[in-house]
Amino acid sequence: MKKELKLMKGNEAIGEAAIRAGADAYFGYPITPQSEILEYLMAEKPHERTGMVVLQAESEVAAINMVYGGAACGRKIITSSSSPGISLKQEGLSYIAGSELPCLVVNVVRGGPGLGTIQPSQSDYFQACKGGGHGDYRLIVLAPSSVQEMYDFVKLGFDLAFKYRNPAMILTDGALGQMMEKVWLEEQQPRMNEFPEWATTGKKPGKERTVVTSLDLDSAMQEKFNQKLQEKYRELEAKEVRYEAIDCDDAEYLLVAYGTSSRICQKSVQLAREKGIKLGLLRPITLYPFPKKEIGEMCGRLKGILSVEMSAGQMVEDVRLSVDGKVKVDHFGRMGGIIPSAEEIVNALEQKIIGG
Repeated sequence: MKKELKLMKGNEAIGEAAIRAGADAYFGYPITPQSEILEYLMAEKPHERTGMVVLQAESEVAAINMVYGGAACGRKIITSSSSPGISLKQEGLSYIAGSELPCLVVNVVRGGPGLGTIQPSQSDYFQACKGGGHGDYRLIVLAPSSVQEMYDFVKLGFDLAFKYRNPAMILTDGALGQMMEKVWLEEQQPRMNEFPEWATTGKKPGKERTVVTSLDLDSAMQEKFNQKLQEKYRELEAKEVRYEAIDCDDAEYLLVAYGTSSRICQKSVQLAREKGIKLGLLRPITLYPFPKKEIGEMCGRLKGILSVEMSAGQMVEDVRLSVDGKVKVDHFGRMGGIIPSAEEIVNALEQKIIGG
């Protein structure tokens, strides 16, 4: 397969990946620091390349409901936004999950709460992984740590969304969205020709019309449907966990970090080992499903774990649940758009875990 090498921003890589993955439509609304996704798609004119529709909706609420409609037709639909905009999409995401429809949502996270700052943050972890909308639902959540993964996870996100008929999210941040790196681009994939059997394509001879809804006024039937969803999530947890382990084979201490934080933690591991501290890094690639089993299995040979996040501490709760009290777990993070340094992380490890 012929590949093309190109220098791209993370946001641009998302846009190009959507085109090359054979997406049928993008519906979105501009907000810093993810506006380049929409701008790139508009400039590339994918309707001329593949027939892909790109539309700037009148609001984030309108965009996510357009996604709902396109997904109900069995099409590959993508949207993107940044933290406050994703908040506005929560009701629509709950409807999409409740209707068992696939779609891909990109959140280029900025600092909060409220309007906060346009600088990078990781404070949307709870919203993404615990269900920011109403009801017992889950999103498939992928966390890239490079521009290449920003590109790669678009195809992966679509694949998982359609495999499980569930919305998927790429949870990235303003630093990854704005930085430039070399990206290997795959060849163009064709758009889908056939419609899934569950798609709303109208009533045809020999086929009953398909109804897409998340509403059931019969409590017993609604409970049965919810049980079906929970079974799907258990299957996700059993089959789709992804993570990267760095210098973990002999590690006595462990950093757990994702996205931009994990890039910095790789340097922290190097600095710690130069000081004689056997430190490793576990990078969750899927934040849901979370690699809880893999972290739990490492506890027997660890003296402590530090969860490193650009937030007040959110993923650390899942780390603690994974560990189940078997080893000390603490958190280190910076907020408001500040990115921690590798040296700060090592100092936090020494103070909170080793000497704590």
